[in-house]
Parts: sequence; C-alpha cells; structure tokens
Amino acid sequence: MRRFCLSSAATAAAFALAFTSYAGAQASAGPEPAPLPPPIVAPADTPYAGAIDLTVNLTNTTDRVVTVDEMILVRAGKLTLLYPQWIPGEHAPEGPIQDLAGLFITGNGQTIPWVRDRVNMCAFHVDVPDGVTSLDVKFDYLSAIRPQDGSVQMSNVMTDLSWNTVVLYPAGHFSRDIHITPNAILPDGWKYATALETASQDGSTVHFRETTLNTLVDSPLGTGEYFRRVDLSTGPENQVYLDVFGDTPKSLEITPEELQAHKNLAVQAQKLFASHHYNHYDFLFFLSNTLSGEGLEHHQSSQDGTRDNYFTDWNSGVFERDLLSHEYTHSWNGKFRRPNDLWTPNFNVPMQDNLLWVYEGLTQYWGEVLAARAGMRTPEQTRDVFAAIAANFEDSPGRDWRPLVDTTNEEILSERRPVSWVSWSRSEDYYMEGALIWLDADTKIRELSGGKKSLDDFAKEFYGINNGSFVTVTYDFNDIVQALNKVQPYDWAMFLRHRVYQLHPQAPLGGFTQGGYKLVYDDNQPSWEKMGGFRRFGTSYATSLGFSVTRDGAIAGMQWGSPAFKAGLTPGMTILAVNGNAIGAPGQSDDPIKDAILQAEKDTAPIHFVVKEEDKVVDVNIDYHGGLRYPHLERIPNTPDRLDDILAAVK
Repeated sequence: MRRFCLSSAATAAAFALAFTSYAGAQASAGPEPAPLPPPIVAPADTPYAGAIDLTVNLTNTTDRVVTVDEMILVRAGKLTLLYPQWIPGEHAPEGPIQDLAGLFITGNGQTIPWVRDRVNMCAFHVDVPDGVTSLDVKFDYLSAIRPQDGSVQMSNVMTDLSWNTVVLYPAGHFSRDIHITPNAILPDGWKYATALETASQDGSTVHFRETTLNTLVDSPLGTGEYFRRVDLSTGPENQVYLDVFGDTPKSLEITPEELQAHKNLAVQAQKLFASHHYNHYDFLFFLSNTLSGEGLEHHQSSQDGTRDNYFTDWNSGVFERDLLSHEYTHSWNGKFRRPNDLWTPNFNVPMQDNLLWVYEGLTQYWGEVLAARAGMRTPEQTRDVFAAIAANFEDSPGRDWRPLVDTTNEEILSERRPVSWVSWSRSEDYYMEGALIWLDADTKIRELSGGKKSLDDFAKEFYGINNGSFVTVTYDFNDIVQALNKVQPYDWAMFLRHRVYQLHPQAPLGGFTQGGYKLVYDDNQPSWEKMGGFRRFGTSYATSLGFSVTRDGAIAGMQWGSPAFKAGLTPGMTILAVNGNAIGAPGQSDDPIKDAILQAEKDTAPIHFVVKEEDKVVDVNIDYHGGLRYPHLERIPNTPDRLDDILAAVK
C-alpha cells in the first residue's frame, strides 16, 4: 500500500472529495436498479384453471438427468412459479432447488424471461405477455451421480423418481386445487410401479390419469430394468403390493419364508388399525448398492431403499427389517392422520415439527412391533433392538440440557448433516426415544386395565376412523390425550409432558419394567449382530470404551464423556494398533479392540492405543475394565410378561 503524508484535516478532506467524485461517477455511469419482484401470492383454496401437462424423460441414465417439459395454462400478467420446498415426510425445506438447471420458459414461440425471487430461492417470477395463454416450461433435474454429491436416485438399471423434484407450479393456490396430467418416458424395456393410476401406455411412454398436485407429489414413481411385483394383499378389499427393483435379477429372488413374513406384515397392520386409506398400497422397494438408501412415506405408497442382497443375504439384515413396517405405518400415522402444524396448503408454506415424537416416534414403535408380529424379526431379536435403543440414551449426556421436544427441530437445524458429538448435541431422538415412550404408554395401559386394553385399542380408536377415506384428518396434543383417555383413563397429559417437554436425563425404561424386563449388559454379542446387524460397515464399542470405528480403524463416532473421550480420542483419528496388535494386519485377530477390552476385564493394565491424528502418531492409554457391555433385556421373575404379549402376532 502506498502511504501519503497529509495532515488529518487534509486527509479527511481528500477522502471526502474522492468519495464524492466516485459516488457521482457511479451514479451517472451505473444502470438503474432492477425493480423489486412482486410479493409471492399466499395460497388460497381456489381452483387453478386448467390442468398442467407434465412430461418427464427418464432415459438419460448415463448422466443421471431427468428432462422436464411442462405446459401451464396462464393469463396475461404477473405469475410466480414455485419449486416444492417443504417436502412432506422430510419435515424440512429440503426441496433440491440446487439440482434444477437449464430453465427456459416460452410462450407463443417467444422466450419469456424469469426472475428468481430475492428471498425465496424456490420462486420464479414471470410477466406473461398479452395474448399468451400457455407457457412451455423446460428444465433439467440433475440427480447426484456420487453419494458425496447428494441423494443418488438414478442408476443404469433403475430410477427412484420423486415428483416434487420435477415440477414447477403456480403460486396462489392450495396444492389440492392444481390439477396435473403426468407422463413419463422410460428407457426401453423398463417396468414401472406407482400409486398413480395409468391411463394408457404408448411404447415406452406412460400416460397417467389426471390428478392433483398434492396427490402427484405423494405418489412417487419407481422404474427399472429388473422388476418383480409381489402380491401381499389380505383380500380384494385391501390390495398391497411389494414392487421390487433390483441391481440384478438375483436381487429379486425371494424364499417362501421371506415372502410369508412380508405377507404377514399386511395382515398384522390390518388387524392393528382395522382400516386402510388407499386404493392399493405399493412398497416401491429399491434393492441397490448404487442408489441412496431411504425410507420415505406416502399415503398410498412408500419409497424404500436398501442393499441389493436384502433377500439373498437375509440373515445379515435383522436391524433394518422394520424399514417396510415403519413406512407402511405412516399411511395411517402421518399421512391419513397428521399433526395440524405439519399440514400445509402447498409445498412452500413452512411446516412446524413439534409433534414429530408422535408422527415419527409412535411410527417407530409400531414399526418395531409389526416387524415382530409379522415374523420379520423374532421376539428375542426385537428385545435386543429395544435394548440397543435404550443403551444409547443411557449414554447420552445431551439429555441433561436438551428436552426431547427440541430435537423435533433437528431436521430443520441440521438437514441430517453428520455431527461429530451427537451424544452431546443430540440428533433426531424423537424417533427412538419416542418409541421407548410409546412402549411405556402401551405397557401402562395394559397394567392399568389388567390386560384388557392396550395401545392397539388406541390405534383403532384414533386411526381406524373413516375407513377408505383419503382425506387427511389433523390432530394436536389434546386430541392425543383425549383418545388415550378414552381407551384408559389416566393423567396422560402429565405422562407425555414429563417425558417429552421436560428435561429427563434418565433413559425412559418404564416400558421395560412394566413389560416384565430390565436392561442389563454383558460380554455376549447377539448372534444376529455377528452376522451383520447394524455393525455391517464397522464396529461399535459405544457402550464400553465409547466410540465406533470403520473397518480401517478410523474413529467414526464418539460418546461425550466416555472413557475414550476422557483419554483424548476424537472422531477423525485413526487407530493403528491396540496393545501392540496392528489394526487389519494379516494373521492377527479380526477385532483386536474387542480382544483388548476382554483382556482388560482380567487385569489392571490400561488399554494401550497407537493413533494417528493428521500427521502425528501418539500413544493413548484408556484405564477401562468394564467389559464389552452388550445391552440385553433380562426377564424379571414373577412379573407379567407384557412385552412378549405386545410382540406376539395377533390372531
């Protein structure tokens, strides 16, 4: 920088003159500022004139690009087109607007410019010229190719299409008041499945019947080269299908025992709710090592994704077998009946998530229960899963400062980005802790009623209404309390407020003790976990040393306040050796950390780690002698066995 020797007064005068001259030059030479775009019209319950014609081309599987073409009837004047932002089931403004590219709008063959709203990035303002009665809107949706780039929804052999990613719609209307005629162009020979009704098919082009925008977004489309449709229906009045898309033909192979368990799921759900709210229900089941795994609920279907060997390596997937039962439960809890703050008139009105401990927590509970009742898990495996859930909250110091209800905001706060200190900051605990709370409620009802009533009665009372209706019925906290009291009188308002809204450092284990069990720890790993379980991609020592590692020894997670935490280990470090045994060395133990923990139970020497942190290699000693501490539920003698009654199939 050049320095000038001027007095302070001269300096001030010089700067004032320079600034005035610069500002004047800018004012005279610069363009006039663009006018502010009009405000976005609030949604009103009034019909939008005419149906939008929407065509998606799914044939570019190499580049993972969906080409979109919309024809929207319009009038001359100002129009705002919205890209869905708040997506039902995701509980957050996660509409992937960043993946929209190549937006062109024309009318009467002429290009019509658009302006993105300065605040709402999902809104595009258009001035429709006189004489233009329809807009041709074209854009591309760019699905992620690599997992690190986002959710992978397309591969060379299948596509998992969410319609909210490929539609722009006019502001100012409820989504139920906008009609759309959807069409899809598929790769040659591919099959498809959806809750939408097919009008006709012309070669590889499928024409669906006209529907409303809210139903379209609620009815995803699965397509693929390798496809099998499995009938799970309980009868002609309750049609349920498992629509399986696989990476290979082998992915579609299902044993009779596996098929029966999935058929049992439809039977047990019907017995639980004594109603259904769909014409036919479709599990869009994507078995792929390329697509991102997911579970996203819809009213008449669900998007379910997991590994390609779900059926062919059945024994290794015990922990994930509540995926389908969870999403199926949402047809009743979350879609048909929905918290009033999660119902919005269109997809760009913010949602409020404070009742997710019902929407997701109760669904998580029934997902676990239905998986057991259907035979997708044994009662022992289900008890192990509940024990693992409870053990996580016993070692969660974040419960000292953050009540469960505040975790319902987590989806909006973090959008499920990885968190280094999840046990301290807390995550979406309303799922799993919510399941424990509802187990507590179920066993309490059974205890108070002498076994005559249960949460199953609440399911029929609350979700069994209006059989066959698709119209959403909303609820609030008081509606939940009133329905519980109708089943079994009790101070349910106090019960729920204490567990959900107050700080509650102790894990909610009342459902275990009332159910006839207690949480214990020992060195015996459940056999199903050894075959895979939730440690398939690494190993967890969360309940002992307090961390988990990947197969190459990288520390992936750390429990706040655990022995490893106090010794100075952190996520991101890589464990090179334990007690002199190198991680992954040929000819050595497959799990030297486990061996060291077991050895430490027998002596007083600390466990010695050699770890790498960035470019440094350091020694860390952990003075721990408490064993592996695998969680289990142990039967309490001479008490009612209510938990196993809950898990037993309903006859």
